[in-house]
Amino acid sequence: MKDLFSDVPTEAYKPLAARMRPASLDDYIGQAHLVGPGKPLRRMVETGNCHSFILWGPPGVGKTTFAQLLSHALDAQFIEISAVMSGVKEIRAAVDQAKQLRMMNGTQTVLFVDEVHRFNKSQQDAFLPFIEDGTFLFIGATTENPAFELNSALLSRARVYRLKTPSTEDVEAVLIRAIEDREKGIGSGGFQISEYFVSVLAQAADGDIRRGLNFLEILSDLVEPESEVTQEQLEDVLGGSVRRFDRKGDVFYDQISAFHKSVRGSSPDGALYWMARMLDGGCDPLYIARRLLAIASEDIGNADPRALQVGLNAWDVFERVGPGEGNRAIAQAAVYMASAPKSNAVYQAFNQVMSDVADQPSYEVPNHLRNAPTSLAKSMGHGDEYRYAHNEEHAYAAGENYLPEELAEMRYYQPTDRGLEKKITDKLAWLSGLDDQSDRKRYEFMSREKDL
Repeated sequence: MKDLFSDVPTEAYKPLAARMRPASLDDYIGQAHLVGPGKPLRRMVETGNCHSFILWGPPGVGKTTFAQLLSHALDAQFIEISAVMSGVKEIRAAVDQAKQLRMMNGTQTVLFVDEVHRFNKSQQDAFLPFIEDGTFLFIGATTENPAFELNSALLSRARVYRLKTPSTEDVEAVLIRAIEDREKGIGSGGFQISEYFVSVLAQAADGDIRRGLNFLEILSDLVEPESEVTQEQLEDVLGGSVRRFDRKGDVFYDQISAFHKSVRGSSPDGALYWMARMLDGGCDPLYIARRLLAIASEDIGNADPRALQVGLNAWDVFERVGPGEGNRAIAQAAVYMASAPKSNAVYQAFNQVMSDVADQPSYEVPNHLRNAPTSLAKSMGHGDEYRYAHNEEHAYAAGENYLPEELAEMRYYQPTDRGLEKKITDKLAWLSGLDDQSDRKRYEFMSREKDL
């Protein structure tokens, strides 16, 4: 530690998060949809063909880091201003510096504006002429939806790239790297920590890599060198108890099984309890959201098709507002689905069809269902006798067959009498009655009788 009363200069302290900032894209964890091989931001770094852009994503996902990596790859001057602390004066100073560098030696400037949505309209407009004339490459960073928070004039001059919340596995990989790094991390005078405790830290970071590294750094101040991290020390850092929740072990699978079966069994109380247990133990809320979407199609199906939309809405709320309100939205979806009528008819029908397709020959498409885009196809009878349903009574071609001839009598989907499927059952029964009364159906029946 630096002696406050010493005149001897010491190296400036850097937080662990700053020391572990990636030096190249190979060290940049997460955001594979943007920085993976062949993806737009990686191509920008590799080719040097750049345009101004906005990075939109939650805190701690690497917006500043990417801007610095791009600046380094371009051998450009990096200027950073924050809309929280800056105003027109700082914008003008950045513009003047970029102009001077360009005039003196042709040096390119990357201007990185953090929290750009905090600037008002006139401040945002101040960047426009210098983006257009190439005074600097503009990179804005925002945690808010640019469509609502940024001027359309600025958006028309800068593309928007959305950064996703890193997965727990991504955060864990960064923590392990920091633990093992003897030069920039904590490895030189480090401590011993179990894999489980590392996973707890990663889950507690909640997708914020910087937050996870801050947890790790605080822990390093509490633990003696080469000592084993205790649960009490981990609880001191996280400000609460460390539950036994191993997302890769039996406890996890038992609890998610109990949650799924509670929803399937129409128990809102059981669903809420097991959801709370998992969240309390550090489960990623979006894992629960994903499971609810599976339940919506597997266990509820067409008995209440709204369940799928409710699940998607809950996921969207979580992405927009974060864990606090987002967790409640997921809980609302869980209660809705637990209370909804249940049907696995679609699930069973789909599984049966997939099994039949795998086991049976590849039957021909009946001629009347085939496409006839050319005269040759028409001469072969493709599309002959096809009946356009909208031109038929009740917009239904009674007696028509839409399966291969060998499977004409198969009925995969067997709706239940619960929820909306009761109406679907009645509708399909009515259509089946129209089929039985149709001339085509009677003709096919007579033909089969004759063959026998």
